[in-house]
Amino acid sequence: MIRQALRRNPWAFLGPAATQALAAALVTTGLCLLASFDGAPLDPAQRAALTDSGIADLGLIFVISSVYLSLLIVGVTMGTAIADQAQDLALVRTIGATPARVRRAIAAQAALIAVPATVAGIPLGLLAGRAWLAGLTGHGVVPAEVGFRLHAGTVPSAFAVTVGTSLLGALIAAIRPSRLRPAVALTEAAVPRRRAGLVRTPVGVLLVAGGITLSVLLTGENAETADQAGFFVMLAMCVGVGLLGPLLLRVAAPLARLFGATGALAADAVVARARSLSGALVPLTLAVGFAAFTIVLSSTTAHVTGVATPAADRWIEFAGTGAYTAFAAIAAVNTLVTVIQARRHDLAVIRLAGGTRGRTLAIVICEALVVTATALVAGAVVAITTLLPLLHTALGTWRPWVPVSWLLAGIAITAALVLTGLALPAAASLRRAPIEVVG
Repeated sequence: MIRQALRRNPWAFLGPAATQALAAALVTTGLCLLASFDGAPLDPAQRAALTDSGIADLGLIFVISSVYLSLLIVGVTMGTAIADQAQDLALVRTIGATPARVRRAIAAQAALIAVPATVAGIPLGLLAGRAWLAGLTGHGVVPAEVGFRLHAGTVPSAFAVTVGTSLLGALIAAIRPSRLRPAVALTEAAVPRRRAGLVRTPVGVLLVAGGITLSVLLTGENAETADQAGFFVMLAMCVGVGLLGPLLLRVAAPLARLFGATGALAADAVVARARSLSGALVPLTLAVGFAAFTIVLSSTTAHVTGVATPAADRWIEFAGTGAYTAFAAIAAVNTLVTVIQARRHDLAVIRLAGGTRGRTLAIVICEALVVTATALVAGAVVAITTLLPLLHTALGTWRPWVPVSWLLAGIAITAALVLTGLALPAAASLRRAPIEVVG
């Protein structure tokens, strides 16, 4: 069963494999930075300066952030991969497989994907750690005596994070299909559920409301408190938006109807596939939120104070944010590829019903625009909710400032990511004769 699932759904596991490799790389980078700072032959004055600057905590921040991102993104992509096997799991249940056997098979799939992905990610993390440390020493942020060191716990920690988050995401995704009666499972595999989750939606609303409430409370605190607590605001908002993903996409779907009959078909497709598309909405929101937070904070600070951020500080901010944003962006693209690959049959049916290749591709592009708009709005809300207390307490302003060119670039990059994940694979699949796909 496990071997057949991997052979039958190779594209479905591309997203989890890529995100697990990146998670292992980030954990490796963070741990090696910790070892490099702790083991550096520095005199007491240099050690005190490194500690006071906060640079010595970069490795720990990297590790904590990596675990946080892995829980959100690796779990989501693994869940999407399992959801893509709904029909196969329903058939397995029909021929007598018990719920426990289905869960064991899914857990084994998760582990088989996570292990080689982690093996590939650790060397990538070592290279990234060397490059990061070279950048720090090259910009004079840390003394030249700080050399790159390998942390003793790198390998077990990387495997613990990737395998653990992969298993968690897979087992959560397996709860419903393993419990459903075979006949019900077959029906849901053929016709995806459209109703909102009875638990998922209320919890998502609660988390978003909690993030907004915490943001409001932080406006009365000092700048240091607002900065430290900002992480929890972003955490609550991102998890909440992730849980509300299907609902947000259903709300945004009518926007596609502005494009006429093609848009109407796209709107219906977004509503029908809201749960699977929401798997990409989580990393997209993270990518937009992280990037917007760093860029707007830096540009607003320079605009209000009239003093440009020092080159070394800018390098630290943008390099770190770039790593996390790239992680989320790659996860989003891979998840979207997984979603569109699972829809090859649907696209072929549209072709057989009289739709041209161009019309079918236009439907997918309209869907991509809906996902892009939803991700941009959700990411902007997350970033602004996290930013406003910090801007008010540190700079005395409620007005974030960002150059129009940066704003347009962010919109264009987000649209390009979504189109890469949806439109390009769709265009490739449409090159095949529809009868071959259906048959």
